[in-house]
Amino acid sequence: MTVRFAVLGAGRIGRVHAGAIASVPGATLVAIAEPMEAAANAAQAEFGCELRTIDAIEAASDIDAVVICTPTDTHADLIERFAKADKAVFCEKPVDLSVARVKEALATVEAEGATLMVGFNRRFDPDFAALKAAIDGGRIGEVEMVTLTSRDPGPPPVSYIKVSGGIFRDMTIHDFDMARWLLGEEVTEVTAQASNLVDPEIGAAGDWDSANVLLRTASGKLCTITNSRRATYGYDQRIEVLGSKGLVSAENRREANIELASGEGFTRPPLLNFFMTRYTAAYAAEIAAFVAAVAEGALTPTTGLDGLRALELAEAAAESVRSGGTVRL
Repeated sequence: MTVRFAVLGAGRIGRVHAGAIASVPGATLVAIAEPMEAAANAAQAEFGCELRTIDAIEAASDIDAVVICTPTDTHADLIERFAKADKAVFCEKPVDLSVARVKEALATVEAEGATLMVGFNRRFDPDFAALKAAIDGGRIGEVEMVTLTSRDPGPPPVSYIKVSGGIFRDMTIHDFDMARWLLGEEVTEVTAQASNLVDPEIGAAGDWDSANVLLRTASGKLCTITNSRRATYGYDQRIEVLGSKGLVSAENRREANIELASGEGFTRPPLLNFFMTRYTAAYAAEIAAFVAAVAEGALTPTTGLDGLRALELAEAAAESVRSGGTVRL
């Protein structure tokens, strides 16, 4: 079975997903919906697909699935709309900035018997997947402590910050999903601290640009997350998991996996610059997993519930910063 796709939104992440669809066997990109003429024309030229309206895609008989890459405040409405139109839905995180609204959308998905996958691409990164396989294979024994490092090379524009939902809902939400995945248990306590160390305009917009979060499960497993909107040395993405029998870690990806030694010392190439290059393979693997779930009528590997749980942790972290205490879930 070939899954026929439409991508809603031809911005940066929409084009990443369009490229992933084009690279995956069993998937074909039929159409893109994009209201900005320049972005729509550029996407059509790059991918050779049709340009259609969202209304036309909703009614189309030649489209099986949609990938939602529109602004966050449209996600929940579009999920409900296409679930009712009998289309499989892949939605970029978050489903919504409101926990209550996410629950409403998931209730509609369940009532319609629709397929929904939420875009937590990091689970599909080859290195991170291999790390998880080592854990699941018992190589390090019982997981005890997880350390997640995620730092962007530079902050986004303040105009984006103002509509992003804040660092915890926009950035750390990926780490919250990874923490749940790696710990293998739900988090029961969240303690967070955050500051403005990068750009005072981010603070003026009501957000933070630097954060540390400590998560604890009922059995006592711990996860530490460190985030920054600025890493002058590149896109910093690392994981370390300590278990009862050992440790497994995944290091950063570089432009080339080499090391040069000379009389001046040891040097290595720079880190990959941002998520479009760092996670190219992950985005393709993510779409491939979605295609397999649609074709087989199976449960998607990242579900609406995963999206809800990550958002709940994001809200708890923000509450912890504001209150100065631990939030218990």
